[in-house]
Amino acid sequence: MAGVPFLSRLERFASVDSTQRVVRGWLEQGVAEVAVAVADEQSAGRGRHGRTWVAPRDAALLVSCGFRPRGLPLARGWQLAATASLAMVDAAEEAAGLPDGTLWLKWPNDIVAGEAPRKVAGVLGETVADGDLVASAVVGVGVNADWQARDFPADIAEGMTSLRELARRPVDRDRLLQAFLDRLEPRYEALRGGRFDAAAWSTRQRQTGHRVEVASGERLVEGLAVGVDPASGALLVEQEGRRIELDSGEVVRCRITAAGR
Repeated sequence: MAGVPFLSRLERFASVDSTQRVVRGWLEQGVAEVAVAVADEQSAGRGRHGRTWVAPRDAALLVSCGFRPRGLPLARGWQLAATASLAMVDAAEEAAGLPDGTLWLKWPNDIVAGEAPRKVAGVLGETVADGDLVASAVVGVGVNADWQARDFPADIAEGMTSLRELARRPVDRDRLLQAFLDRLEPRYEALRGGRFDAAAWSTRQRQTGHRVEVASGERLVEGLAVGVDPASGALLVEQEGRRIELDSGEVVRCRITAAGR
């Protein structure tokens, strides 16, 4: 794609099982970063913990990016997905013509809209370690872009929305992709230089200030979400006068249950 010189490879597929699998295969073959696969349709798309990701053909932006972040500590690997999330939030608001602040992040891996948040996009980060460093990583983003509410799956329609529904007009997925890649480049270069936009990541969190219910490992934690730790990526929850840090890697579900105090 013109204007995105930091890409080593960009390939678009009419249909593919999973863009994550495609990009992981490229990295295993030695393809340099940043390698990007885009699909109009996926037959085996997935989210965290093996959940499926389903969208009609041409309704969603389905994109995976492969990285080789030299020198990035494994403990900071989560910042790759966070960086992609921030790039997509800004790109989606611009491409859909939405006011700044329409879209939020919902820890650990969703992009949402509204006070009672509805899911607009999901983000999936997968890393390969080399000792205590990240050898390579694939970050996938699935955005409900030009998807009409009448076509939402009945079993999940209540908890989702799309850029088209928020904008009340069609949304060009090619424009969204270009806007995302344009914003991803400077954010990724900053991350490679040791600079993560912790302020933007923290202030965009929808659950902060609200009561949450978090399924983490074998336990269920309920309390007031008071922020996120920009060093570890953990969600900070107040419960009965004590503060709990919840690691994103162990979380199965995070749900906002009520407004905070």
